[in-house]
Amino acid sequence: MRLIPLLLAIVMAAPVAAQHAHSATGHDMGGPQETGQSAFAALAEIVAILQADPETDWERVDIDGLRRHLVDMDLLTQEAVVTRTLRPEGARFEIRGTPRVLEAIRAMVPAHAPFLAAETGWDVVKEDLDDGVALNVDGDAAQIQGLGFFGLMTIGAHHQEHHLMMAKGAASHH
Repeated sequence: MRLIPLLLAIVMAAPVAAQHAHSATGHDMGGPQETGQSAFAALAEIVAILQADPETDWERVDIDGLRRHLVDMDLLTQEAVVTRTLRPEGARFEIRGTPRVLEAIRAMVPAHAPFLAAETGWDVVKEDLDDGVALNVDGDAAQIQGLGFFGLMTIGAHHQEHHLMMAKGAASHH
């Protein structure tokens, strides 16, 4: 299992497209390096890891499930509407959206709350709303307020490992 973080570090150290470069012929000099879209790049990264791993159980691989999760991440990031209430100890974030965005909010925010708490030591409480989810975060008030909801959602380096486990068909927390 220690091989996976090493593989992730290696793969993430260079653009995914560089894995397809033709170094021997010199075609990689000055040519495009990016895959053009972040979800596609994340999928390409995971597929490359799976193909490089002789232990991959192809019967369990679920790239479609990973794609659905990446769509949820995109919807949350780009379309969720967040109302922020500052408090002396942190902030309260109320996250809402259209029905499809709300589906993504309900899949991602509650699942991320324990990772945020574990990574920071802050008090993170999730509350279900009729039309969304609220997240109360107390701790380093200046940092919490400065990062805002979307910054807080990035905390915790579990995303890459989570994506790989989803693609392998393992149980997912999102």
